[in-house]
Amino acid sequence: MKEKLEEQIKIALQNLGIETESIVLEHPADISNGDYSTNVALVYAKQLSTSPRDLAEKIKEEIEKDLPKEIEKIEIAGAGFINFYLSREFFADSVKDILNQKDNWGKNKLLAGKKVMVEYTQPNPFKPFHIGHLMSNAIGESISRVVEFSGAKTIRANYQGDVGPHVAKAIYIILKDKDMIDRSQSASVVAYWIGKAYSLGSDAYDNDPEVKKEIDTINQNIYSRSDEEVNKIYDWGKKVTLEAFEEIYELLGTKFDYYFFESAMAPIGQKIVRENVGKVFSESDGAIVFHAEEYDPKLHTRVFITSQGVPLYETKEIGLTVAKFEKENPDISIVTTAIEQGEYMKVVAKAISLIHPNYESRMKHVTHGMMRLSSGKMSSRKGNVVTGESLLQDSTDVIREKVAERDLSVEEKEEIAKIVGVSALKYSILRSSIGSNIIYDFDKSISFDGDSGPYLQYTAVRANSVIKKAESLQLLITDYQLLNQIPEEITVLEKLLYRFPEVVAHAYKELEPHHIATFLTELASAFNAFYANTIIIDKDSVYSPYRVALVEAFHQTMKNGLWLLGIKTPEKM
Repeated sequence: MKEKLEEQIKIALQNLGIETESIVLEHPADISNGDYSTNVALVYAKQLSTSPRDLAEKIKEEIEKDLPKEIEKIEIAGAGFINFYLSREFFADSVKDILNQKDNWGKNKLLAGKKVMVEYTQPNPFKPFHIGHLMSNAIGESISRVVEFSGAKTIRANYQGDVGPHVAKAIYIILKDKDMIDRSQSASVVAYWIGKAYSLGSDAYDNDPEVKKEIDTINQNIYSRSDEEVNKIYDWGKKVTLEAFEEIYELLGTKFDYYFFESAMAPIGQKIVRENVGKVFSESDGAIVFHAEEYDPKLHTRVFITSQGVPLYETKEIGLTVAKFEKENPDISIVTTAIEQGEYMKVVAKAISLIHPNYESRMKHVTHGMMRLSSGKMSSRKGNVVTGESLLQDSTDVIREKVAERDLSVEEKEEIAKIVGVSALKYSILRSSIGSNIIYDFDKSISFDGDSGPYLQYTAVRANSVIKKAESLQLLITDYQLLNQIPEEITVLEKLLYRFPEVVAHAYKELEPHHIATFLTELASAFNAFYANTIIIDKDSVYSPYRVALVEAFHQTMKNGLWLLGIKTPEKM
């Protein structure tokens, strides 16, 4: 509808002698001011040497010459805003469209025929799955789904640091205390203790020069594969921590198509950098550097290969980018990282653009902020240092306690605990714009009331219970074209539902899933008001089938929207 109305306005302006490529068409904050509003009269009035209000009247007259059936009326407001009111027929047809399209409701073709690779999560073997990885996963998975909903073939990729000092620090402690880890435990338990070894090794590295020398030697042996005992621990530790990560991905609802590792990307990047010395890169005191400020004054010089011949993150990033394009040749490559990596990624992107100019326009970098706890405490409910995994566990544990007394099977309670616990965290991350820092309030995140993931799920479950009841009373109809008994009054719920495809398209264009989260919260509030103030199921009312259909349309929209956030819609709660 938005596109159709934009075209009508463009034609009206053309008839008045004004050519324009873009129209600003928005939903008024107050729905009493219409369903769409435009300020074009204020923008172009000076061009025609007339007042905005007079131009608005002329545009109104032009559109009314061939008024679309979806428009009930047009009004001029204030200094020259043009407000459009959609018809009762339009809203009823929207409900039918939702119910006919079902899981396809909200999809668009912005990326039809395109291939998009999204890289996210990026936890490192031998280290804990921390809060930043949880944020990256929630954001990356949601972006992947929005891209998928926009018609693209979506490829999910994960890039992990399987070499480097962090690995050597963990292995140093394991070598010193071979009995500290019970290898018969589950992957997640063993991975926890490997993470502890890394933490202990990191402290020792920073505080003891002799230990630092030993760890540096282990690090060299990892690269050279020259120490059999180190190799055994490395191979085992990498395998078990990756298995533990897979358990977390399963809980989060993510399946990756590609796993890229630093150990494989380093030689690729090193070869490319050395081949381009004198063209893109320069030698400086034995190191290989890139003077990015020569191409953009906002950028800076960075070392890519040290004077000892060690390839740094920048070099590995070049290897990774080239590997992605060689393997899949995506039309768009999206990478999510924490915001502190933003500046060095700009330097890397500039270097890549000079080596492979055809990659530049296809690369997008999305940076996310940091998360901290509102309580200020940096420990989980069990007293452990907060990690992404411990937050997930805490969240599911509390939901498990909340549903303990419900009349549900053990399996149902466990499923609800996982689904709702995950939603609490994902929504807390996705409700804010990606670049902003998040203050995470645990109690608010698990609340079944207000601005939370469980609240959205609970509202969807409430709608589903209405549908089930209507079904038992045989009030559901399958031919939605027969919905001819429609109340004259248009509800706020109807005035929101039809906007869903616009919200999805906007979320893709901005690569900002929070637009969907915000919309779903507003939609849930409108449904709960409708639920509280309307007799939905009434065998004696001719309007009951339409009202039930409206509930179905809401449930379908909520289900599709939650899916885009990477959140499941439970049957019961």
